[in-house]
Amino acid sequence: MTFKRFSRAGLLALAGAIVLAILLSVPTFNAAFAEATATEAPAAVVSCDAKTLTNCSPNSGDTAWMLTSMAIVLMMTIPGLALFYGGMVRKKNVGDTVMTSFAITCLISILWLVFTYSIAFRSGSWFIGGLDRAFLQGIVSDFSKNIGNPNPLAPTIPESVYSMFQLTFAIITAALIAGSFAERMKFSAMLWFIGLWAIFVYSPVAHSVWGPDGLFSAANVDDKGNFAGWIKVLDFAGGTVVHVNSGTAGLMAALMLGKRKDTAPPHNMVYTLIGASLLWVGWFGFNAGSAVSAGMQAGMAMLVTHTATATAGFTWMIVEWIMRGKPTVIGICSGAVAGLVAITPASGFVGPMGSFAIGIAAGIICYWGVTGLKHFFGYDDALDAFGVHAVGGATGAILTGVFAVAAYGGTAGLIEGNGAQVVNQIIGVAIVFGYDVIVSLIILKIVDLVIGLRVSEDVEREGLDLALHGETVQ
Repeated sequence: MTFKRFSRAGLLALAGAIVLAILLSVPTFNAAFAEATATEAPAAVVSCDAKTLTNCSPNSGDTAWMLTSMAIVLMMTIPGLALFYGGMVRKKNVGDTVMTSFAITCLISILWLVFTYSIAFRSGSWFIGGLDRAFLQGIVSDFSKNIGNPNPLAPTIPESVYSMFQLTFAIITAALIAGSFAERMKFSAMLWFIGLWAIFVYSPVAHSVWGPDGLFSAANVDDKGNFAGWIKVLDFAGGTVVHVNSGTAGLMAALMLGKRKDTAPPHNMVYTLIGASLLWVGWFGFNAGSAVSAGMQAGMAMLVTHTATATAGFTWMIVEWIMRGKPTVIGICSGAVAGLVAITPASGFVGPMGSFAIGIAAGIICYWGVTGLKHFFGYDDALDAFGVHAVGGATGAILTGVFAVAAYGGTAGLIEGNGAQVVNQIIGVAIVFGYDVIVSLIILKIVDLVIGLRVSEDVEREGLDLALHGETVQ
């Protein structure tokens, strides 16, 4: 069989005919495609907001910001806090100190899955939430349609993201407590205490201050938008829930355990500097992320967080320089953390000058908290969790009532004529402190009776790393 050879002109003519046929068929193809699209197009997806909380689509920008915030807040604990605390203990206890932060991260995450998220951030009573999200059941999402049912506290992001974000707060709150009992508590006792504390202290306090129907929660409003709680306590990102709470529990642990047999200067100030730097960066997710949206409030929270931190660090350095003759790395790092702590409750409510004033106050008052106050009462708050976090958290919470600006957070403070808000803040701090003292002491006493809280003198002398974990830092 032979094939006829086509001429060049014939091939060009054939190609032209094919192109013409394709061009002529385009209108028909487009019409058919449009008709199919019209008949098969799904119903329009409604965006999630405060009024639309079922079968709605989250805001992609808010979700992206909250995913980022969650990741950097987790970084605050591992490795941030682990390094910050690890640098301040003696070398023979570094492993136990950093492992404490890591183990607490694991423990709190498991409890969060089981039920602590549910009892902290779901509707229930003024004091505690319900169990409708136990084992994170009911977090419904249809990935194919990009719809879900968000938590009313964060209506524009998936509830899975909100749960993870709040988990990182629960983790670092529990991990902060370890700063008070460092170098002398049994690792097993620590796990029991922290687990029970997360259930019976952190979760009720978080619900009371932040929950949808909490006792002090600004989110607790009726159908007309009026406050439906007892008194409104402003706590944007955790002055009472995180810092007063953790510092108070730490002090109770320090008192129950008693003083260390011997002490020594921090073994590695570079670890502490690196840890403080990670905390500073991560705190932008902590405070600006608490806006649960990528908007103007998040931007202002970031600005005031940085301002207060820098101001407090510099103020502490100057005070230490005057009082002791030399500025230290540990000192300026502690001052910066004090600023981060104090601005936390205020970060969504104050402006730049308010944050500047809070930074100065934090640098001075927290310096006194870790020197004069501690020496006056004689307790061994090993890494100053109470002096920085409880004292700084209380300072920031009360000053939030002074410098709050209605245009930023919806509630005016003393500078705008609402002196009653200062009273509310003091009441909130006092109740959280009192509840924490009572329940923490009960938990500590139970753990002490069952397994004992403190390591033996030989273990303390040898070092917790080798005795409790069988490994040492070389």
